[in-house]
Amino acid sequence: MLKKESQNLEIDNLDIDILKQLMQDATKPYTEIAKDLIVSGGTIHVRMKKLQEMGIIKGSHLIIDPQKAGYDVTAFLGIYLEKGIQYKDAVAQLSKIKEVVELHYTTGAYSMFAKIICRDTSHLRHVLNEEIQAVPGIQRTETLISLEESIRRQIEL
Repeated sequence: MLKKESQNLEIDNLDIDILKQLMQDATKPYTEIAKDLIVSGGTIHVRMKKLQEMGIIKGSHLIIDPQKAGYDVTAFLGIYLEKGIQYKDAVAQLSKIKEVVELHYTTGAYSMFAKIICRDTSHLRHVLNEEIQAVPGIQRTETLISLEESIRRQIEL
């Protein structure tokens, strides 16, 4: 059983079962979940509201296949900042670049690590040279191009 101290709320096995079902199919109606778990639909609504208030559920997303949408290049970018204090400003600027789909503040060699998705290598070159490397505070970058995404999943509860 997980407990969130600040709100004195706990999640139990029913909450976990609800989350498991929705992680497999976020469009599954609450009535079907209730039927599967042998509880009322109202119970599912109350539990979902609680999980949202606790911050465990942060939303739901439509997942598209970037390649089928014309974006064939996925790259990971190690970003070196001139100074750590420039992190927040760099994040603000990078968040404006639509091709940056993930950004992490990291330990190790890089200050930040980003995932970017582009149409092709020409588009990638433009994003790197004209947009990302133009961000004040970014000293340099290292790019790794993904050849294939082999695993993509949520955490398992």
